Amino acid sequence: MMPANHDDALISTSNQTLEAPEPTAKTRRIRLEFLILGAVGVILISGLLGSWLGYQAGLRDRLVEEENQKAIVAATQYQLGLVDLAAGRYDAARKRFEYVLTLKPDFPGGMDGLAQAMMGLTLQQTPTVTPSPTTQPTPDTRKEEELFAQIQQALLNQDWQLAIDTIEVLRKLNLTYRAVDVDGMYYLALRNLGVKNILEQGLLEVGIYNLTLAERFAPLDVDAQNYRIWARQYLSAASFWGVDWQRVVNYFAQIYPALPNLRDGSGMTATQRFRIASIKYADQLAAQGQYCEAQLHYENALSIAPDPQVQPTLEAVREWCANPPASEAPPTETPTPGSEMTPIPSETLTPTPEDTPTP
Repeated sequence: MMPANHDDALISTSNQTLEAPEPTAKTRRIRLEFLILGAVGVILISGLLGSWLGYQAGLRDRLVEEENQKAIVAATQYQLGLVDLAAGRYDAARKRFEYVLTLKPDFPGGMDGLAQAMMGLTLQQTPTVTPSPTTQPTPDTRKEEELFAQIQQALLNQDWQLAIDTIEVLRKLNLTYRAVDVDGMYYLALRNLGVKNILEQGLLEVGIYNLTLAERFAPLDVDAQNYRIWARQYLSAASFWGVDWQRVVNYFAQIYPALPNLRDGSGMTATQRFRIASIKYADQLAAQGQYCEAQLHYENALSIAPDPQVQPTLEAVREWCANPPASEAPPTETPTPGSEMTPIPSETLTPTPEDTPTP
């Protein structure tokens, strides 16, 4: 038999084997170094990440600043180009507009300014006589040269109709004489005459026709296209005058903020038509008992210009909108002096006399 103290010795040895050894000073030092290295690594990574984000933000700010500088330079050169254009320095103007488009290809008015500068250079060119390689006599083009010079002068004077008339005479005389240059001058004259007829003369149909003819030679610029669109909308709105006041109001509400002085042959501007149509439409609404809607249109009309005749009607309609009457049927008879007054003056229920010419 084994002695009892032998078993106790085995148990004691097993317990000593299962217990973890105490860490030595060297082990603790190694662990501490790893912790320090890890902390340093985290700090370095954070610093690098912050530096990268700061670099990206600075790069974006620099790009934005560069775009702002480009916009300032482009605007300055554009204004100087307009000055050169007005002074007849077409070559300098051309260079400025080309530089503007290099900085910002979509700069407003840049392409139009460049086109005008190129046209001015064309007008300044002197005709060159190409010597004939044959022994045939050179055709006498003195009359054509004289007409061409007259066209140039008319364009410089902004006498667009005279330029067009002279171009037609030249074409009847010699259709092939400097055809490309003449086509360019024809476009310029038709385009500017169309804009003048629309904006200054009130000849909307004629102006639209001029621009349509100009479009046969080259695409219209954005301004000319917009003027033609507004002119067509004006004519469409005026066609409902006295027939459908709601449509008239809706159409001219879009036109008069953009071109308040646009007018047709009647001489009535878009603003005047909107004001009068608003009163007429408000009269209809008031007669139908729609007093709040009528109030809105009366106020729109009076916001453009005061009208002592309409002001009392507005006040009455405003009162009826705030305190609707028991009966929605509007009064149909004009009250006599001394009788009980109706909430709305009788004149608001009858159409306002038209003191302006119809289209």
